[in-house]
Amino acid sequence: MNLNPVLTALAAALAGEGPAVEFGPAGGGVPGRAAHRGEAHDDAWRLWRPSQAAAGLPEGTAVVVRTSGSTGAPKATALTVDALAASSMGTAIALKGEGQWLLALPLEYIAGVQVLVRSLFAGTRPWAMDLSEGFTPEGFAEAAEQLTDPIRYTSLVPTQLRRLLDDASPRAMAALRRFNAVLLGGAPIPPRLLERAREEGVHVVTTYGSAETCGGCVYDGQPLEGVEVELVDGRVWLGGAVVASGYVGDPDRTAEHFRTDEDGIRWYVSSDVGEMGDDGRLHVLGRADDVVITGGVKASAARVAAELEALDAVREAFVAGVDDPEWGQALAAAVVLVPEADLKAVRADAVVRLGRLAPRVWVTLEDLPHLATGKPDRAALTEILRSAHRSQP
Repeated sequence: MNLNPVLTALAAALAGEGPAVEFGPAGGGVPGRAAHRGEAHDDAWRLWRPSQAAAGLPEGTAVVVRTSGSTGAPKATALTVDALAASSMGTAIALKGEGQWLLALPLEYIAGVQVLVRSLFAGTRPWAMDLSEGFTPEGFAEAAEQLTDPIRYTSLVPTQLRRLLDDASPRAMAALRRFNAVLLGGAPIPPRLLERAREEGVHVVTTYGSAETCGGCVYDGQPLEGVEVELVDGRVWLGGAVVASGYVGDPDRTAEHFRTDEDGIRWYVSSDVGEMGDDGRLHVLGRADDVVITGGVKASAARVAAELEALDAVREAFVAGVDDPEWGQALAAAVVLVPEADLKAVRADAVVRLGRLAPRVWVTLEDLPHLATGKPDRAALTEILRSAHRSQP
């Protein structure tokens, strides 16, 4: 991808000398092709454009991120120059320096946009990986080798990191190890994936946030400089200068998710639930709407999925509740198994680990479908599980 046009437009927007820049899902081509595989379309103009809604944007807006979300509800988040600057500064402090960034994510993803924003604030030249044919370890290594700054960063989603570790080619692993930090977020991170990366000498920094907070604002469970984290009835609230102005043209949703307290601190009310560990770090447990009541017992689908991913035979898992005449809802799991793994043995291990919260419906897939953001495609996976449940005798 030629970054010059988008960098020029983005630099003008950040300097207040041009219109805000919109980023969003790629159009044209085969619908869902790129999004399902977590890849970018090679036509950059389908991923970004100068905003045509300047009159309706909050003052100071430099970037508008349009997303469909994992539930399919469209949103257009307005990010100001001040919010983006605060995010970039917080990131530089957390990483102990600025450097050159590799863009390995689509520009329809806030983490991809932030690679460009951070580069502009730092005065460094980003390099873009060619994603027109998808994300491959060879392509990643080739792009990483083009970086010239001794301090190097990139942002990945778990699926990309898993592909690199599974490939395990000397070239790809050498490229990964040369990054001062690999920011990892956008989707639940299996603990074993994190362990594998760190065992290979890769400096992974886990991130949590969203477009509404200029991307990741909690690194390794701790908020960036100037960011605050609160748990309100278990719901994660994120506050500080990084919080967006709101949703363009959607005052009702803005009022639902954004608050300003009596001290003037702006808060984003996320859709996630979490807990603070004994070490003071935030642990995100899953979405507030992923609680499944099965047989009168409440279960977090995300936590059940994490328990399944802790099994040696399970590479990746997604869990949801499906309507069931006997249980009200039944836990259903879509899993990607390691080679030669036996589903019957996995199910038995799940019963030992989870007891009555072990899934009752199972589907094995070669890969889980993902959105362009790297998050599991919840709608597609839930429909797969519903169909499997309906087909059971």
